[in-house]
Amino acid sequence: MASNSDQCTSPLPGAWMKGKLVGSGAFGSVHLAMSKATGALFVVKSAQSAHGVQALENEAKILESMNSQYVVRCLGKENGEGKCINVFMEYMAGGSLSDVSQIFGGALEEEVVRLYTREILHGLKYLHENGIVHCDLKCKNVLVGSSGNVKLADFGSAKRLKDSKADGVSVQVAVQSIGGTPLWMAPEVLRNEGLDFVLDIWSLGCTVIEMATGRPPWGTKTSNPVAAVLEIACGNEKPQFPRHFSDEGLDFLERCLERDPKRRWSAEELLNHPFVSGNSMRVSRKGVACSPASTLDIRICEEGSDYSSDHGMESRDPNDFPSSLSRNPFSKCCDEGNRSTRRQQTESHLESSENWITVR
Repeated sequence: MASNSDQCTSPLPGAWMKGKLVGSGAFGSVHLAMSKATGALFVVKSAQSAHGVQALENEAKILESMNSQYVVRCLGKENGEGKCINVFMEYMAGGSLSDVSQIFGGALEEEVVRLYTREILHGLKYLHENGIVHCDLKCKNVLVGSSGNVKLADFGSAKRLKDSKADGVSVQVAVQSIGGTPLWMAPEVLRNEGLDFVLDIWSLGCTVIEMATGRPPWGTKTSNPVAAVLEIACGNEKPQFPRHFSDEGLDFLERCLERDPKRRWSAEELLNHPFVSGNSMRVSRKGVACSPASTLDIRICEEGSDYSSDHGMESRDPNDFPSSLSRNPFSKCCDEGNRSTRRQQTESHLESSENWITVR
C-alpha cells in the first residue's frame, strides 16, 4: 500500500482534465478526471457554496490523515476559481454498493453481504481506533473496486472525537450538530444525546438491511419525515430484518441494532461474529467463542415498524431534509416504553429513499 505522502500528492495545476459528471449533491459535483502526465483516472469533488466547501475541507482533512486499504484515498486538493475547492480522490471502478446492488437485481445474496460487511467492519475498526466517527454510513458511501474490495467514502459528515478509545471503551462527546442521513441514523443521534463510535454500528445494521433487501431501512414513512424521525428516535422498535436471512445474519443485526448504545457491539467484537468470521461457534459479548451449537441463541427481534440519504457519486434530491434536525426537538422527550419481543414474520413494502438525503 502506498505511503500516506504518496496518497495525498495533488495533480499539478493544469495537469489534469475534467471528464463527465458522475454525481452531484448538496455539497457540489463529482467528475471523472484524468492526469495528463500519466493518464491515470481519478475523481474530483468540487464545491462552491460555503456549506459545500466546509464539508469538502472536512473530508480532505480527515482523509489526508488516513492510511488504510479500507478507506478511500485522498490524492490532494486545490483551490479553483473564486471560492471553489477541488478535492481529488482515488477512482473505484465498481461505483458504490448501491450501484452494485442495482446492477445485480436490486438486492445482494447473503454470501456477498457477508463479504462486504466484513470489509466495512475492518474500515470502521480502523476509523474508531483513530478516533473518527463516520456519521453517514450507507450503501451509497461504500465504494467497490473491480476486485471486490470495498472502501469507506464520503467523510463530509465525519467527526474526530477529542478523546480516542484508549481502553476499549468508547468516549461520548456532545456535539452541537451531527450530519448524516435520517433513515440510517442511530436513535441516540436523533435525540441529540452525543457522539459515540457505536452510532456507526447502528448505521452498519441499516446498511446490511439495505444490501440484503435493495431498499432503505424503516419502510414507507419517507413521505412524512417528521413522523419517521420521531419513530426512530422515540419508538421502541427496530428496522425490519430480512426475513430470508440466516440465524447468524439475524443475530448479527440484533447486535448492531441494539437501541441501547451501551449494549451495542463494537466493530472489533463484530469481526468475531460468525456472520462475518465464518466461525460456526457461538460468541459471547466479549467475542470469545463458547461451546458449539447448531443454531445461534438469537435474541428475539422487535416488531417491524410501518414508519419509515452520499458517496460522492450519487444524485441527491434537491429537497433537503430540514437542517433544524441538528437542533434536535426530540432530546429527552422519549418514553422508552416496553419493547416488543416477538420475531418479525412479515416484511413491509419499503419505498425508495430518494427523498432522504444527507444532513450536513
